[in-house]
Amino acid sequence: MRLLIVGGYGVFGGRLARLLSDEPRLTLIVAGRSLAKAQAFCATTLPGAAYEAARFDRGGDLEAQLVALAPDLVVDASGPFQAYGDDPYRLVRAAIAHGASYLDLADGAEFVQGVAAFDTAARAAGVFALSGVSSFPVLTLAVVRALAGDLDGLDAVEGGIAPSPYAGVGENVIRAIAAYAGKPVALRRAGGAGVGHGMAESRRYVIRPPGHIPLPSIRFSLVDVPDLRVLPSVWPDLAEVWMGAGPVPEILHRMLNGLAHLVRWRLLPSLVPFAGLFHRAVNIVRWGEHRGGMYVEVRGARGGASVVRSWHMVAEGDDGPLIPSMAAEAIARRTLAGKPPAPGARPATAELDLADYDRLFAGRAIVTGFREEPEPGAAEPLYRRVLGEAYGRLAAPIRALHDAAGIVEGEAVVERGRNPLGQLAAWLFGFPRAGRTPVRVEFTRAGDGAETWRRDFGGQRFESRQREGLGPCAGLILESFGPVTVGLAPVVTPEGALSLVVRRWTLLGLRLPLAWAPGGPAFERAKDGRFTFDVTIAHPWLGALVRYRGWLAPAAA
Repeated sequence: MRLLIVGGYGVFGGRLARLLSDEPRLTLIVAGRSLAKAQAFCATTLPGAAYEAARFDRGGDLEAQLVALAPDLVVDASGPFQAYGDDPYRLVRAAIAHGASYLDLADGAEFVQGVAAFDTAARAAGVFALSGVSSFPVLTLAVVRALAGDLDGLDAVEGGIAPSPYAGVGENVIRAIAAYAGKPVALRRAGGAGVGHGMAESRRYVIRPPGHIPLPSIRFSLVDVPDLRVLPSVWPDLAEVWMGAGPVPEILHRMLNGLAHLVRWRLLPSLVPFAGLFHRAVNIVRWGEHRGGMYVEVRGARGGASVVRSWHMVAEGDDGPLIPSMAAEAIARRTLAGKPPAPGARPATAELDLADYDRLFAGRAIVTGFREEPEPGAAEPLYRRVLGEAYGRLAAPIRALHDAAGIVEGEAVVERGRNPLGQLAAWLFGFPRAGRTPVRVEFTRAGDGAETWRRDFGGQRFESRQREGLGPCAGLILESFGPVTVGLAPVVTPEGALSLVVRRWTLLGLRLPLAWAPGGPAFERAKDGRFTFDVTIAHPWLGALVRYRGWLAPAAA
């Protein structure tokens, strides 16, 4: 199959080419306005793949260009689709006339819905023309279908994408955002047709796949994406639909919010003239972790009771930026396997299921998971509540200890650091002395779910209080030792162990830089059928304060 990627050396087109470069049954035609750029991309990025570099101008003679290149499938990855002018579907129409199927990675709500006008022509030609083949709306719709599951109905859907600051954003993406920033955006609100303003209204959310390190609290701002129109067409009873983007660093995001308000108040006509400046800024001003993510949350009902469910995805490093191009990859591979989409033209809302994405994510540093808010008044042990569905992956002895409040006993080996200041700090916090010692832990559970852990190492006692993090600390367990509170991410390892990773800390309620935080490796494991622990508490300036490791069992045993 010959696959033409228009914008093939751009951000999303280039990623699609890389995703498909291992497919021996495919000839990739990487095309754009610059033949030199297409040739350079192919030579450096697609070694060993079957490819052709070509010049392709969307504003030129499309029929002649398609005849010369003879593609079986055309993918438009250029954009911005909001600025395609008076005849935005020229390429769609030309591809169908040529007898080629068509995909695009459009993010414009109006453009994606409008492709259905070519349904009759595509059916007659025996080809498919799918628009919006990207995270919004293909992945979103797949997630909502999974979340809807056994619910009697859906009341609201909210979602957002948070790219890594190092993902690399194309100028066409920035131009698309600039085109609608501050402008009215049609959406569902309060049970009827409503209006928001692009990038001028914001919400905060913590993306936290169960059993994985969450992203920090991220500011999401309203974006004009196909989901805002497609979701109500699939679920007509939806009272609210809201979709956002969470670009970081937040200082640039807030500046964009401010400029969007100037457009909303008609103090600026548009942000499009600033798109080039924005593009340079977001690709220069970068800091933070190389991590991104996505969330979708639904509110509905089941048996008369209100239900809130959410899906969370975190992508590490360079795997995250590939996700928007994965839907097109999956459809191309299906077509090669003799299972193409049905002929016709339509938004690509039902072409992939979440199971398809799970296969695409396999082998990559991408984790996903579901959460469901407990019913009001439901009493669950702290770790079970925070870990959600990941709790069941813990080894049985670890679950048994956290489920049962009471007294456990065992033995520990304690090591102390050698730094005199570190030893002083360990003494002030009451950490145990070095040596082998019996250990006794009593933990009690309060009505709000918080737990107090009283540890006794051979007569030397210290205690801490643990509670569920809320708001910006969602997904964390907050453990307080006197004036210090540490936010711990509970991570379930493939072996069923529990690792506690420091993600934030405060001193006397004041949040301090994570680089200054006390912490160290902290694991709970199962060995020989019983609970074992290995905890190191250290500080970047003071070195190791204490390490204690050993085993625990219920006192009655």
